[in-house]
Amino acid sequence: MSRPNHDGPPRISVVVPSFRQPDRLRALLSALAAQDLPPGDFEVVVVDDGSPEPLAPTARAFEDRLEVRVHRQDNAGPATARNVGAEVARAPLLAFTDDDCRPRPGWLRALLDAHVAHPEAMLGGRIVNAVTDDAAAEASQLLVGFLYDWFDDEHVSRFFASNNLAVPAEPFRAIGGFDTSFPRPGGEDRELCERWHREGRPLREARAAVVDHFHAMGVRGLVRQHVNYGRGAYVVHRRRTAAGDGHLRVEPPAFYLRLVTHPFGRAPLPRALRLAALLVLTQAANAYGFLRERAARRRRGRAAPAA
Repeated sequence: MSRPNHDGPPRISVVVPSFRQPDRLRALLSALAAQDLPPGDFEVVVVDDGSPEPLAPTARAFEDRLEVRVHRQDNAGPATARNVGAEVARAPLLAFTDDDCRPRPGWLRALLDAHVAHPEAMLGGRIVNAVTDDAAAEASQLLVGFLYDWFDDEHVSRFFASNNLAVPAEPFRAIGGFDTSFPRPGGEDRELCERWHREGRPLREARAAVVDHFHAMGVRGLVRQHVNYGRGAYVVHRRRTAAGDGHLRVEPPAFYLRLVTHPFGRAPLPRALRLAALLVLTQAANAYGFLRERAARRRRGRAAPAA
């Protein structure tokens, strides 16, 4: 693919894992083409994660507006796809988002400004639910926003979601990128943030860097998502144990009280009540997923033949 005229390497590389969603990818690329940076200041690396129909033709339609490349791989999941994209990216700063997101026009400029202010930090932008008629999607995004507010930048459990995350490229590669051994999406971003923090590297919010998230899910999807997050949380716990911290972290009662009351004042009372119930459901699903993954691993441990 050709590239817009620009001398020198880009300042920031946007890495996008994508699988079997050309329409969503097209909407994302349109949003990236509308960024208020000169096109040559950034590049887009799309990693086609083994889609049945290749995604390169979708990206090719933007080659006159974006410096965009597509790397195709066998299906291996988003964590592997992000790492592959990071390896071929050329800029010193990596920005990660997903194909169900649409960054607002100032997204990349805000990340670059935050990077200038905190050059060694991992940066987490703000994510806004764009599926306003889906209470489950709204509850899921409320939970992420609550966690961002609850854990400050110095807290060991501080995390940023991988659909609006920026990180200096070399340190990211040096610590091994996302952990690709997670059994399914749900926890690899949290594990990356904890590993980053454990090495003494800073994490900072970049609230001016906003993406709109178009992820409809319904109640079943919400439960499935948070069961997976719970399973991922157990894997994170195992990683902590291997790193010398085997303590199981349980948040204080104030955490859950504030979580359940978080929707009130942000939505009309009937909707706030429904959102509060859905937030309780996310915590139950998370706990179930954690216990399910722990039980499954213990069964596998007992079934393993003796050496």
